[in-house]
Amino acid sequence: MTDATESPKSFPITKVLVLLGVGLIATYAYLRYGDSLTLENLAGHETALRNYRIDHPILVYAVAFGIYVGVTGLSLPGAAVLTLVMAWYFGFARAMVLVSFASTTGATVAFLLSRFLLRDTIQSRFGDRLATFNENLEREGAFYLFTLRLIPAVPFFVINVVMGLTPMKTWTFWWVSQLGMLAGTAVYVYAGASFPTLNALAENGAGGILSWKLIVAFIALGLFPLAAKKIIGSVKRNRGIETRTTDDAREHAEKGISSEQ
Repeated sequence: MTDATESPKSFPITKVLVLLGVGLIATYAYLRYGDSLTLENLAGHETALRNYRIDHPILVYAVAFGIYVGVTGLSLPGAAVLTLVMAWYFGFARAMVLVSFASTTGATVAFLLSRFLLRDTIQSRFGDRLATFNENLEREGAFYLFTLRLIPAVPFFVINVVMGLTPMKTWTFWWVSQLGMLAGTAVYVYAGASFPTLNALAENGAGGILSWKLIVAFIALGLFPLAAKKIIGSVKRNRGIETRTTDDAREHAEKGISSEQ
């Protein structure tokens, strides 16, 4: 972890180093094992992995949970890919429970790290945006966080760390995040669970990729943000809340991300 007095620019440098490390490992693995990365061989490994999950369920779920919490808690990229992979591996129902609680746990870890260890760093990086979050929280309460979770307009890692600097209680952050991310998680998990197994691809070829479930999943991924925004807008109008607050938060977040590059 970075020290609280570290420059804000260290964040992207750290992530670049992590990505470079992952790239080097992937390159080495391809050069070393590339010849064995045929669909048939991978299908055989898939069968072994699925059998291992059946034989050692607690260990597999614990490792998967830990990996997801680590990625989201440290604000590393790849949570969406992890969601799709875990849904493909575990199936919809199991992955839904796993990803839902792991994502909320990781978000809360980032929230607490921001509040107690990285306050100065986050303050210097997002301090001019913090006022907007506090203003909207004062006006809308926990519903503002629910809105940010439901509508993917602001990067989740920004929400996690900036909310850590607000007066919001940890328990409130937890349960609102758990509920707010539930619908989006369901859409992504459904998409991942709709991908065919490697054994099916080996038997049916590339034509086996597309199915009506996968088509529905892609449509849901595209329509969900629009539908969520319409619903939230309608709820806010009924409650007499200005509907521009989420757009303001997105604008501030984009400025914060661009300023660090």
